[in-house]
Amino acid sequence: MLVKYWKIIIFCIIMILSKNIYAQNTIPEPSQWSTAPFRLYRTQNMWVFIELDTITGRMRQIHFTTQQGGFRGDHLLNSRNLAEDREIIPGRFTLHPTQNIFTFILHDQIDGRTWQVQWSNDRENRFVIPIAE
Repeated sequence: MLVKYWKIIIFCIIMILSKNIYAQNTIPEPSQWSTAPFRLYRTQNMWVFIELDTITGRMRQIHFTTQQGGFRGDHLLNSRNLAEDREIIPGRFTLHPTQNIFTFILHDQIDGRTWQVQWSNDRENRFVIPIAE
């Protein structure tokens, strides 16, 4: 009977150690200047980042590749100045990831407005829409 429990304990220790090994392989978020005019945000897709103009809320979807002849470039997510006639403040806008790989929340940190940001390789599936008017 003691041998049975000993095997369970060894199995649990192995599972805990293997989880910690994989957790250490995650790429840490780089530190970024919070008031920078432009910031890069990582998506859950290893080939895609979102570049945010923190003053206006304009965004581009940035792609890179390791393949010769693969797609390197950007797709426009939002060309509209969301700050409009409001105060020009670097760091005004920020992005927050969600559990959905393609969706972020854009937040105006000055007046609290929010938008749903949907990135995609397909133009018809990319959009930035207000969450509340």
